[in-house]
Amino acid sequence: MKKFVNLRRNFTSTSYPRIFTMDVTSRFLEYVKFDTQSDELTNLTPSTPGQMIFAQYLEKKLREMGLSDITLDDNGYLMATLPANVDYDVPTVGFIAHLDTSPDMSGHNVKPRIVENYDGNDIVLNKKENIVLSPAQFPELLNYKGENLIVTDGTTLLGADDKAGVAEIITAVDYLQHHPEIKHGRIRIAFNPDEEIGQGAHKFDVKLFDADWAYTMDGGEIGELEYENFNAAVAKVTFRGRNVHPGYAKHKMINSMRIANQFIIMLPRWETPEHTEGYEGFYHLISMEGDVEKTVLTYIIRDHDRDRFERRKKELEHLCRKINNEFPDCATIEIKDQYYNMREKIEPVMHIVDTAIKAMEDAGVTPKVQPIRGGTDGAQLSFKGLPCPNIFAGGLNFHGRYEFVPIPSMEKAVKVIVEIARLVAERG
Repeated sequence: MKKFVNLRRNFTSTSYPRIFTMDVTSRFLEYVKFDTQSDELTNLTPSTPGQMIFAQYLEKKLREMGLSDITLDDNGYLMATLPANVDYDVPTVGFIAHLDTSPDMSGHNVKPRIVENYDGNDIVLNKKENIVLSPAQFPELLNYKGENLIVTDGTTLLGADDKAGVAEIITAVDYLQHHPEIKHGRIRIAFNPDEEIGQGAHKFDVKLFDADWAYTMDGGEIGELEYENFNAAVAKVTFRGRNVHPGYAKHKMINSMRIANQFIIMLPRWETPEHTEGYEGFYHLISMEGDVEKTVLTYIIRDHDRDRFERRKKELEHLCRKINNEFPDCATIEIKDQYYNMREKIEPVMHIVDTAIKAMEDAGVTPKVQPIRGGTDGAQLSFKGLPCPNIFAGGLNFHGRYEFVPIPSMEKAVKVIVEIARLVAERG
């Protein structure tokens, strides 16, 4: 026991700043140079060539590190193994991050900048375009006063979602390789494409990955730990109208756009993303296209509670029937489930959440267990037989020009991964 305490003192001290600061930072700054925006319109996997280029680059780096069982398939799924350094049975734990960045904003020619010792004032991202990252609009900035932050130049997103996760996983594995005194079992790592368009887990080979459970390093600010997410569906509602000359339209014209507007206001006003938080679900109109003869509304439906989720879908169907009572055969609806709340798959194995909580505490991080108001690859993977909670990667303001990541948050994420590996081996 005395030996264990001494090892812990060495690990939690600041005696290895190069690994946790220079390595994770330099890796991240290198990774964001790759343009890996995904695109849901290509119907390919990976959906964009940049993701495969990034995966091939990472494959080369993992081979140089000497990892084993390295595979990169034609769909851009990269996997590798850090062998155990103990001679007794230990569960195999996995760590997963995604290669792509969001289609919401350009990820081409990302120019990151380090703001040293942030002073709590406005950060001018782009003087020419007058783009400013300000605590007046983003008060969470003040939580990181005194820390070094990585920001954008205001013209692209940063890519911390999820290249911070990629950098953290590889840095942690590198650290474990160079510190055999930290005992660990077999560790599997994976980097997959197309998470941002909801397809990251679709072709993930859980059997090939061969882990007892895993963690996605894809959460936001430091301390986040999530094992609950939305149940999710997409609904496409189509309205058919009739177009005639407007001067002679009385009792003849059926304007599909006006009927679509009638449908929109029939839904509860307060059950939208801008009015909900926590466990509150919503209907979210994400697109509308139309003319007099045809209008299409696309909604996403979200709720943590499965029963309420099912009722939301039925409500949309009910409103379509009401429209058709007034305008016969006008409205049709198509609803497709996207993913479900992973909680039902995690609760039977809650020890994996407890392990992550203990690892955070040992790494000096206060756990913030909360539901995801969205989804992760881990949700779909959990339903494919790989229980997979989500752990913070450290970034904030994802998917836009105001994205930033505090360097100490990435360092802590590396420590959490190492601590999980140590704890699992310790508990056997």
